[in-house]
Amino acid sequence: MWRTAIPRRRTACARRCAAGMARFRCICLFLRDWCSSEIIQKLKEGSRAAISISRLRCALRDFDIKVLLLFFICIPTIVFLIYAHGQKITYFLRPLWESPPKPFNIIPHYYNPNVSMETLCSLHGWKIRESPRRVFDAVLFSNELDMLEIRWKELSPYVSEFVLLESNSTFTGLVKPLYFANDRARFDFVESRLTYGMVGGRFMKGENPFVEESYQRVALDQLIKIAGITEDDLLIMSDVDEVPSGHTIDLLRWCNGIPDRVHLQLKNYLYSFEFYLDDKSWRASVHRYQAGKTRYAHYRQTDLLLADSGWHCSFCFRHINDFLFKMKAYSHVDRIRFAYYLNRSRIQDVICKGADLFDMLPEEYTFQEIIAKMGPIPSTFSAVHLPAFLLENRERYKYLLPGNCRRDSG
Repeated sequence: MWRTAIPRRRTACARRCAAGMARFRCICLFLRDWCSSEIIQKLKEGSRAAISISRLRCALRDFDIKVLLLFFICIPTIVFLIYAHGQKITYFLRPLWESPPKPFNIIPHYYNPNVSMETLCSLHGWKIRESPRRVFDAVLFSNELDMLEIRWKELSPYVSEFVLLESNSTFTGLVKPLYFANDRARFDFVESRLTYGMVGGRFMKGENPFVEESYQRVALDQLIKIAGITEDDLLIMSDVDEVPSGHTIDLLRWCNGIPDRVHLQLKNYLYSFEFYLDDKSWRASVHRYQAGKTRYAHYRQTDLLLADSGWHCSFCFRHINDFLFKMKAYSHVDRIRFAYYLNRSRIQDVICKGADLFDMLPEEYTFQEIIAKMGPIPSTFSAVHLPAFLLENRERYKYLLPGNCRRDSG
């Protein structure tokens, strides 16, 4: 039976294939394999696996190997690369869909300690006052105790009232200690001029961190009023690590004719004053207070920018624990895309290399600037024109000076 039936089927199949009946092609190929001596033998033995294998061979015979490679190797690889490096791709292609912001009108900044204040005011096109304005320095505080001390020591001779607000919640809704309240004695040199406030966190699970940040900034706005600010007093709006230079604030408090609002151009540093990035930090600002109009904010509020007005030292912490805390606490927590970003050894290695904690590309608006800033920040060995208190206490703050990248675990 086997020897007579099968050749007839194979012959019939061959006729149809030869006649160009494409729809019978796979069937013919299947029957050809099915009729081989090996398959016949297995069929005689009742092997179902042989039938399945033959069908698979028949199905695959119509596929191009390049198509198979595309589906099973190339496409999964592309998906993985997008998952792992999608943020980098987005940042690199940013110039294609986002235009750079309107450039600032930069005000030249003149200063030398041997030049009189009257002359300095005149150089800026302003007039000297009979007496200086009062100055209020207001900050939202998280855990930057060292930077706060450096900031307040730099500004202490020129500030009338320090205003500080802290919360028992991070912007991301995590419970946090009241770091300032627990170490308040360290800042007794401003105690007589300090207005302190604490606002309870709302702990809204899953909420955008910027909502909590805005809530706390509104609370700080109220605390400034409690501190007793009045018309035409100067109000400094900046984060703790955005430190205006003392002589900049002194200039603005002594001169008439200054703008109602002006942003401060700060030198951008990362991890310490060893890694100088650029001079594009601009969010710090100084306002001549106007009741009913002035609101505490951290976004662009004017086109005026006073050149070379201080320092912005981002993620400048003594302990690895502090890095971990900020990474999980601040509004850009979404940048922690992988758990290994929080590995202590990795963080230490990143600090000493001057690389990016979140493995991100530069946030720039042209391909030229993106490419120019890719990779680690080169070290600088200049410690010229840094805050005086930092240099006077160089052993205590050694980790912030060039050549001292190692951090305590904390």
